[in-house]
Amino acid sequence: MNNKEGNNKRSGSRPNSSRPSSNKPKPAMAKRAQGPKKAKPTTKAEAAAPTKVEKKPNQVAKRPKAADEIRLNKYISNSGACSRRDADIYIQSGNVKVNGNPITEMGYLVKPGDVVNFDGATLTPEKKEYILLNKPKNFTTALDEGQEYRNVLELVKGSTNAKIGAIGRMDKNTTGLLLFTNDTDMIRKFTLPTQKSSKIYQVSLDKNLKFEDLEKISKGLTLDGHKVLVQEVTYIENEPKSEIGLQLKSPNVKVVRAIFEHFNYDVLRIDRVAFAGLTKKNLPRGNWRFLTEQEIINLKNV
Repeated sequence: MNNKEGNNKRSGSRPNSSRPSSNKPKPAMAKRAQGPKKAKPTTKAEAAAPTKVEKKPNQVAKRPKAADEIRLNKYISNSGACSRRDADIYIQSGNVKVNGNPITEMGYLVKPGDVVNFDGATLTPEKKEYILLNKPKNFTTALDEGQEYRNVLELVKGSTNAKIGAIGRMDKNTTGLLLFTNDTDMIRKFTLPTQKSSKIYQVSLDKNLKFEDLEKISKGLTLDGHKVLVQEVTYIENEPKSEIGLQLKSPNVKVVRAIFEHFNYDVLRIDRVAFAGLTKKNLPRGNWRFLTEQEIINLKNV
């Protein structure tokens, strides 16, 4: 028999085994230990679906503010007691009550008719007032210079019943634009050393300003250990070289005088002709006016 025939027989019929056959069923194989199931990849549709946030048991739902409601810290600021930032500190410390109840919640809304007690005193909110004065000589913002010079508040007396104050200081010899308001946030903003609004002054000196001194001023200088950055300094066109235009951001008028005195010039007169975009246009010396709504918006965004 050749090999091919043997192979065919071998594949066609199974040879009898010498082992006795058994009709008993074989035991089931033990199941393999299974590891943790792999997470199914997230589909784009599932990823785009918004996640449902479960509400905490004691979480108070925020309600929309009504048109006649106002945040508690703004209410306090409007009353002239302090700035909004300081009001938040008083609220957190439990020193503010509304209708006799201590309020420590940030963002609490005050409704018309609510009685707000701030640090033991009942507050009355005032409407924000913004008044621009073209200050003349011999009036000062200080209250401690004696009776010889009058206070600038006399010049805006009767303009409003609100308790207003001047932004910044001016001595008796400085003239020009001075802003008054009862907005404590704005007063604080424009008196900070880091504020960014520009002021322009016309300065009259006792002698002509040397060109080399003008260049030194334009590069900035250090006064009493503080760096003074000058935005621009120029001779005023068609005027003697003793009449100088100076633009800088410092809220302190004394810095203007100190700049020129540093180079041994006597300052005869300082006139602020522009303040944070406001000018003296149509505002004669000694007169005042209310700011327009747009001017107020500009000041808040400057």
